[in-house]
Amino acid sequence: MELLVRPTAERLVVEVMEERIDAAGAIAFKDRMREIVGRSAGPVLLDLSRVRFLDSSGLGAVVAVMKLLGPDRRLELARLTPTVEKVFRLTRMDSIFVIHDSLPESLRDVG
Repeated sequence: MELLVRPTAERLVVEVMEERIDAAGAIAFKDRMREIVGRSAGPVLLDLSRVRFLDSSGLGAVVAVMKLLGPDRRLELARLTPTVEKVFRLTRMDSIFVIHDSLPESLRDVG
């Protein structure tokens, strides 16, 4: 699972470079995220702009990362594609996560 990591002063930005987070890649995603967030502190922003498909295993992996961060660190999501946004809406996970339509203003010059 290829993830691009961009630390900023405010949060850790992780961009998923894959088109799918599904049963075949969910474990690899969780393992990579565990490595990445274990080396940092503070909130994490997960950029899903390249992800075109997310199944229940992928959704479970994103939720597992949120739980891994614990109550003191927030996992926010950004730039969901329409298909992925629909999964979060239909499962009502859009009420659990902070979801940004675009990167927050302070991060737009990153990358």
